[in-house]
Amino acid sequence: MRLSIAAFVLFVALAVTGGLILRDTLLQNAYESNTALSRYYASETDSNLVTYEALLEFGTASIEARVYEDQPWDSIEEWASLYCERLRTVLGNENINLYGVVDGRVLAVGSEALGDAGDPTSRAWHQEAVAHRGEPVFTDVYEDAITGEPVVTVAEACPGVDAVLAFDVYPESFQFRFATPDLPEGVSYFLCDSAGVPLHAETDLPEEDVAPYLADLVSRIDAGEFEGHDANLTDSTGELRAVDYTRLSNGWYSIVTTPYSLILGGLGTVYAVFVAMGAAFLVALVAMAVRDRRRARAMERTNETVRVLGNSYYAIYLVNYDEGTYEMIKGSDYVRERIPPRGPYPDLLRTAGEVIEENTFREFEESFSAENIRELVANRVRDYGGDFLRKFGERYRWVNVRVLYDESLAPEEVVLCFREVDATKQRQLRERHYLEQALDTAQGSLESKQAFFNNMSHDMRTPLNAIIGLTELARRDTSDVEKTADYLRRIEQSSHQLLNLINDILEISRMESGKVSFASERMDLAQTLRDTIAPFEMQAREQGKSLSARLDVPDPWVLGDPMRLSQVMNNLLSNALKYTRPGDSVSVTVTQEDRGDMDSYKIVVADTGIGMSEEYLPHVFELYAREQRFGTAQTVGTGLGMPITKSLVTQMGGSIEVSSTLDEGTTFTVTLPFSPAAPAEEPACAATPAVAAGMPEDGQVAALAGTRVLLAEDNEINMEISTELLSSAGVEVIQAWNGREAVDAFAASEPGSVDAVLLDMKMPVMDGCEAARAIRALARPDARTVPIVAVTANAFAEDVAATTAAGMDAHVSKPIDFTVLCRTLSGLVARRRGGDRA
Repeated sequence: MRLSIAAFVLFVALAVTGGLILRDTLLQNAYESNTALSRYYASETDSNLVTYEALLEFGTASIEARVYEDQPWDSIEEWASLYCERLRTVLGNENINLYGVVDGRVLAVGSEALGDAGDPTSRAWHQEAVAHRGEPVFTDVYEDAITGEPVVTVAEACPGVDAVLAFDVYPESFQFRFATPDLPEGVSYFLCDSAGVPLHAETDLPEEDVAPYLADLVSRIDAGEFEGHDANLTDSTGELRAVDYTRLSNGWYSIVTTPYSLILGGLGTVYAVFVAMGAAFLVALVAMAVRDRRRARAMERTNETVRVLGNSYYAIYLVNYDEGTYEMIKGSDYVRERIPPRGPYPDLLRTAGEVIEENTFREFEESFSAENIRELVANRVRDYGGDFLRKFGERYRWVNVRVLYDESLAPEEVVLCFREVDATKQRQLRERHYLEQALDTAQGSLESKQAFFNNMSHDMRTPLNAIIGLTELARRDTSDVEKTADYLRRIEQSSHQLLNLINDILEISRMESGKVSFASERMDLAQTLRDTIAPFEMQAREQGKSLSARLDVPDPWVLGDPMRLSQVMNNLLSNALKYTRPGDSVSVTVTQEDRGDMDSYKIVVADTGIGMSEEYLPHVFELYAREQRFGTAQTVGTGLGMPITKSLVTQMGGSIEVSSTLDEGTTFTVTLPFSPAAPAEEPACAATPAVAAGMPEDGQVAALAGTRVLLAEDNEINMEISTELLSSAGVEVIQAWNGREAVDAFAASEPGSVDAVLLDMKMPVMDGCEAARAIRALARPDARTVPIVAVTANAFAEDVAATTAAGMDAHVSKPIDFTVLCRTLSGLVARRRGGDRA
């Protein structure tokens, strides 16, 4: 009996002990399996965050280089804008804002980058980045002070300079991809930040319960409640669950929870049949079988996880840096053919060096020596490596090598792994090259513009200085009429020089902003060219030069923009006269070439002037370029005339070529296509109406005597000048100081008593176009017929079109040429009195 009792007691003791051991073993196996799973998920998460880290590391490296180079703040801000645009493109999110602190100054790109949220150095992202200088850090999820949205900040402090760079990522923008089989039923997985805010969850819990559940779970993890394999908690449903977790390098948590009912599902049966001695051994055998089966499944899952990780690397070695040995887990074909699966670590390095460039290998051998690996482990560096070129067959490809350290490995052991990254590296190199190219281009453009502004400042001050100086001389010598007249003549010349400079600057500004427009109207090409050439013939005679023109144009009537054509010819002819000496000649030859539906016209402007050097010739059409040598440095100009001409010709569908020989002359050849147009029954109207050809200026002035003109001008000096000039021609002037006064004055006048209206385009209360439309809309017989002339400082095609649409008859440009004004007014008044207007 005693023996039986003893045997029974022994059996019970063994059974109870076995049951407890079995329970502990099941929990231990589940702990190992779930820990491996949480580590795998953590590794996958780290891989998903590599893109953000790589982008940030590139940014901090770039800004550190700029700070070392002591680049100006404007240059750093410009780079930051380009870099932010690259971030948005790569990450596919237009809402990304870039910000940081550089040498104590706030750097922000984006409308809501920092807002008014106080000192950025006091924020968590800045403090964490400084604490981990040289490493990317991820903050916990927090509510953005500007948008109120939950956000994660990625930040990094430059290792060598006082600069921190950061950008925000919204949690929904993270794309977590976990290449693993589905979780067993009832098992939950959570990814959260260090405060327990959920980033990803696979669980049966209701969505509203996840956040408080994780907050409590993380607080208990931080308190050390889940360090053992038997750590557990009771969830909101009352179910007991095992908790296994891995903390990521950025402080986030990868957590796996498993129901005890799943882990210990068979143990209750063992306890139930324990009372039966006959079934005790069977239950024990079944329990062992279940345990072994579960262990096999756990091992299989672990092996699958290792295989998935191994597929990313073509070679993996386990290195014992203390013993100086290696173990080949996975090797390349080249290495397997030359060294055994295990052996001295120097043999592995030597074999690797056979396919690495000599200069690169010296750095590789030093970086991955056993001594350096020991130092890395001592410093708790878990991931170390870089990229290098490795020879595969006959060509080199980029390879990434990493040394990975983790406490789960045996002491003095690390993992050395190699992965081919040629496509990714080539893309990064291309993107970096494009970025450097863009920065170089921007820098070159900035330098060119700076040189242009320096030259422009000098060229504008030269005529301005002449105007001021000659005005002072004229004021002193008022008694000498002849000398005063000479001073006034030279003041007028300097004023025209200054006006030409301003016109060129405005024109190129409009071209760069894409605001140049072209008209398509019927014109007599030959007559337009003659009218353009005529003033230069007089200028050439005054300068002791000759200007000849030969026009062979059988079909002169075409559709085109006469103003733009005149602008091209003005630039070419003024250039020719500018760079020729007394006694030199300038010739203009125009020929027609038939090309079917479109006629082509060739315009050749040749001179025998100073010419251009071979070095400068390729740059003649570049913006802001001017040849600086003896003889040309004193010539007034902006360096914009030829670029403007080139742009106009190109936009008109034509081409321009130049040939030049130093001290022999220059030839410009312009080819322009025009659609043919039917000849006009009457001479075509110019942009500004004129009286009959050949009418002397005195006749034009006399024709205005006795007329009444309504003048609207808001500037007192301009009003005085215009009034005096018109009054000297016998014109009675009615003054109005804005558009509204002009409309009221015209409405109050007797019908037909006002012969013409002059309207300044830019006036307070009502501008010129509004005033013209209001006058035309008045219910009186002369409202539709009275000539209205626009006075504008913007003589561009679209401005002329706006005046025409407002009902104006013509326009004159500021500064007002009195001869042009008299010719325009006399022509309009004569036409009205003759009944030409409908």
